[in-house]
Amino acid sequence: MFESFILPVFRVSAPLILAALGGMWCERSGIVQIGLEGFMLVGSFFGAVVTLSTLNPYTGFLIAGLSGMLLAVLYGVVVLRYRADQIVAGTAINLFAMGVPPFFSKIWYDSTGSTPPIPTAAQFQVAPLWITLGVIISSIIIFHYSRFGLRLRFSGEHPEALQSAGVSVRLKRWQGILIAGFLAGLAGGTLSTYLSSSFIRNMSAGRGFIALAAVILGKWRPIPTVLACLLFGVTEIAQIRLQGVTLWGSEPVPVQWIQILPYLITIIVLAGAVGRSNAPKALGNS
Repeated sequence: MFESFILPVFRVSAPLILAALGGMWCERSGIVQIGLEGFMLVGSFFGAVVTLSTLNPYTGFLIAGLSGMLLAVLYGVVVLRYRADQIVAGTAINLFAMGVPPFFSKIWYDSTGSTPPIPTAAQFQVAPLWITLGVIISSIIIFHYSRFGLRLRFSGEHPEALQSAGVSVRLKRWQGILIAGFLAGLAGGTLSTYLSSSFIRNMSAGRGFIALAAVILGKWRPIPTVLACLLFGVTEIAQIRLQGVTLWGSEPVPVQWIQILPYLITIIVLAGAVGRSNAPKALGNS
């Protein structure tokens, strides 16, 4: 049961969990974060490149997180310094990140589709799962039992009260943005150095948006958010195992119908959950 179902679900859910927890921290600070997809893309690319160059997956994993954080700095400057619309800026980040990997991949490897495969000896075995578990536990503890978590939550709920207490709201929001970039970058690194052996163009495949859906479904709290990610992980495992199944006659169900299952579940779940979710009161007010 554990190796045949629970472990595979946690494996495919790990990048969703990392990205969703990053998005949760950012939105709890009061900043809308739809740029998770872009952070994951640059993290998956540079994580694969550095792992391939150093043959050290831990170095590549760290660079994946830092590359996502670097892109988050650009996002933060745009929305905090110049007060750009956060949804438009997040969309621009995603579009920008879609073009960065093919550009550098063409220069370095003469290919816009993928990077060379990482040698088996330089690939992760289980370390990203332990890192993900550590991030989950740390997020729960910090969110509920630390001054940092309390202040960051106040930044998204009651920024005026936080400011009157002498705490910089802008600093808290910067922290939320950087955490989102770093964790989503790690999520991308998980895709290219653990779940796969190389970077493939657009390999995040909408996981950043599913992670954001998990944040909304989890009502911007760590434990429900993680559970929502596991739900989406179950649907992904289901669509993998249902490919080729026959429901009537001898003709298998078209694989395209099976592959849309995670996205269909996302739409259905959000349609039933968004109306009952209360976003942070100051979300989107930079």
